[in-house]
Amino acid sequence: MILILGGTTEGRTAVKVADEAGKPYFYSTKGEWQEIQCKHGIRITGGMDTEKMESFCRQNNIRLLVDAAHPFASQLHRTVDETSRTLHLPVIRFERKYPPRTENIIWCEDYTDAIYQLEKAGTDHLLALTGVQTIGKLRPYWEKHTCWFRVLERETSITLAQEQGFPKGNLVFYHAGESEALLLETLHPQAILTKESGESGGFSEKVKAAQAAKIPVFAIKRPPLPRHFMIVTGEYGLRKQIEKNIPAFYPLRSGYTTGACATAAAKAALTALILGEEQKMISFRLPDDEEMTLPVSHTEIEKNSATCTVVKDAGDDPDTTNGILVYVKAEKICCRDSETDNCEDIGTGAGRPQIILDGGIGVGRVTKPGLSQKIGEAAINPVPRAMILKEAEEAAQEYDYEGGLKLTVSVPEGEKIAKKTFNPRLGIIGGISILGTSGIVEPMSEKALIESIHVEMKQHFCQGEKYILVTPGNYGADYLREHMTIPFENNIKCSNYVGETIDMAIDMGVKGILFVAHIGKFVKVAAGIMNTHSHCADGRMEVLCASAIRAGGPLECAREILKAGTTDEALEVLNRYGILRETMDIVMEKIQFYLDHRSYEQILLGAVVFSNVYGFLGQTRDAEKLIHKIQSE
Repeated sequence: MILILGGTTEGRTAVKVADEAGKPYFYSTKGEWQEIQCKHGIRITGGMDTEKMESFCRQNNIRLLVDAAHPFASQLHRTVDETSRTLHLPVIRFERKYPPRTENIIWCEDYTDAIYQLEKAGTDHLLALTGVQTIGKLRPYWEKHTCWFRVLERETSITLAQEQGFPKGNLVFYHAGESEALLLETLHPQAILTKESGESGGFSEKVKAAQAAKIPVFAIKRPPLPRHFMIVTGEYGLRKQIEKNIPAFYPLRSGYTTGACATAAAKAALTALILGEEQKMISFRLPDDEEMTLPVSHTEIEKNSATCTVVKDAGDDPDTTNGILVYVKAEKICCRDSETDNCEDIGTGAGRPQIILDGGIGVGRVTKPGLSQKIGEAAINPVPRAMILKEAEEAAQEYDYEGGLKLTVSVPEGEKIAKKTFNPRLGIIGGISILGTSGIVEPMSEKALIESIHVEMKQHFCQGEKYILVTPGNYGADYLREHMTIPFENNIKCSNYVGETIDMAIDMGVKGILFVAHIGKFVKVAAGIMNTHSHCADGRMEVLCASAIRAGGPLECAREILKAGTTDEALEVLNRYGILRETMDIVMEKIQFYLDHRSYEQILLGAVVFSNVYGFLGQTRDAEKLIHKIQSE
């Protein structure tokens, strides 16, 4: 079991991440004010001292603590620390993102120091944005000077302020979405005092508003955390740490994209080049600015270059690139005018090196227009390209390197793997593309469900069925029973996992599969979408629109299809324009094409597609052959 200490924005994110596992956990907050839905979690409220937390952890078999509490909840952090040490429990600290500390803010070590700094500056009118709990800590100041405290509009806040003897008239109530600038214009304080509460605590907004009004900002530094806390700054890092510490919590493990691996390898290679030191681990940032760390499997350092290797870990997601080696070679070069055509335009001022980013062995080259890269460029997609360049630039600046750099990404197995991808048809030759919009490979299927499909298929196969009948769900089974002569009771339900079903059949030795499916799901296959869950992809109207245009439909017909909310609505449009049959023929061609592509034509595949409103819509080229095969078994 996991115990999450929350009550914050980070707590909400932690709940979201934990709920993905579909297993129980505990979510604890001191008060009851936070409205949050825990799909699989057990909500508990009330503060816990060390004794209570230890007792709770023992009674509920807690194996992992997630501290997602406020950064200034010092007592809670100490309680978590003491509990973890006594019970030998790992602690994940879900930390906020903090802007860098700048010199235009007056930083204070604690509230005693803040009073000293305020007095030293001659501040007589202060707006304190530090919360109702800090009224007592700032008593020596507000007893002698004018001070306003902004607090939450709750009875408990008012009561606590009055118990401290603070005048009620100097309480300013916080309302979500209110303008910081308007508050400053109303009160005209000489300064504001806030806490280093991070981006989710609105720190930057407070500072920006005060500085715009030319009001000095005093800020309390966040207290340090115990060193043994494992720090994460986002949902991906949190999940990875949970997977590491409780391997069985999630049914499937997440992984890293080729883009993330190339970024890590690039930063490691550049660091090794500049420092002349072998790299074992390297930290880098995802596109959402979340910091991650990956192992470096090999480092090779030469006079003016260094190469680092990262092993691609796709987690438990089916991925042809899992386990491949991603190399990045970093070289010192002289970027003369004649050589700068391939340099990324990231600036050439002091401290900003020119960087050439290119692909080597196993990274594809673009040969056709229409992609995000120009013809002749390496197939490194925009997001990983930006990740690599950002990390390279920051690393160069950190180590005061201002010369030219060339980074070459290589994937030795890339050319072989590319044959199993869409790259050849896209005009990308010679290797794979370096991909990834988030940097993380999220497992897309439920392991238990896929295993159940495998078990059921094996049963049919062992009973002598070499040609398998598959339906995504009940609609397909009902259509089989009511409209086809094939024994409907022999069908296997594959849910959304069309691709996985084909893969399992090939591995098992099945000779063919006939899919009987509703247009709402299976039209996605005509776009090469092999997991038809709406969470993964849609594209239904886009496929029908493109097919209608190919069938000779007018532009207005295409527009109406794109506006449709359901496939039946789109079919009505096609029927009205008199091109339903022609459009379905094109859709069937594309479904057959992508089924064959998934299997590399190793087995016979086909589909019968229907609508609950329009009935039979069409069947693919090999569907009739499969019907006869299944009937004859």
